[in-house]
Amino acid sequence: MTVTIFRSLSLHVALVLALTSGLSAAEPAIIAKARAFLGSEAALNGLKSVHYTGTLVTAPPGDASKQTRAAIDIIFQRPEQQKITATSDSVIEITALDGYDGWQRIQDIADKSKWRQTLLGTDQIKRLRANTWENMSFFRGIERIGGKVEEQGTQVIEGVSCQKIAFIHGANIIFYRYFDAATGRLVFTETEAGGTIREAGEMTVSGIRFPKSIITTTKSAKGETQTVTITFDKITVNDLVPGPEFAVPGLGKR
Repeated sequence: MTVTIFRSLSLHVALVLALTSGLSAAEPAIIAKARAFLGSEAALNGLKSVHYTGTLVTAPPGDASKQTRAAIDIIFQRPEQQKITATSDSVIEITALDGYDGWQRIQDIADKSKWRQTLLGTDQIKRLRANTWENMSFFRGIERIGGKVEEQGTQVIEGVSCQKIAFIHGANIIFYRYFDAATGRLVFTETEAGGTIREAGEMTVSGIRFPKSIITTTKSAKGETQTVTITFDKITVNDLVPGPEFAVPGLGKR
């Protein structure tokens, strides 16, 4: 979910929303089917946080045999909090979001005096906010954060007839999701930058289907493809994390 792993956003803007039984009148029918595939409305609406632990494997452009591995710990929490910690043999890298604040910290494992901490820029924060929404909202309610959905016809993906829906968080943050028209299963995701996101396997936790692994691909300016695979060992829901865990650390922290 990542590293771009996951399902991503924009700043809050003013919004006028026509409601029918609490749903946007313009909601494509496939969204209800996609949500039903993942779990009951009670389970999906009751999700307050999700905590993933597992392994991240990166295959660099041009040589898939030279893989690097890291332990990965990912937390998403309503309304707008996220924390991703990747621990390799040499460094701990943390990227976090706390509302409109975003930060990254890289810590040398062998020497705690060696660390670097930076505040993220506006565009990076927008993307983290979108990523949090995509992971917590299960395709419904993007209008409430100033985004919109667009139906973009049907397309056959991997032999499956799919309904294509664009989740538009901003001009430069768009997720094109392809849902199995028959079942609502998410088959494939593309981003506005040409990246891809595929989910494989499943783990059911508290009545919600989560992917067992997520495979993302991105292309460099040279057209080289990089693949990142995250495989989850454990998923915990609604184990709320104290707010200070997401807050920007004081620069005196070592």
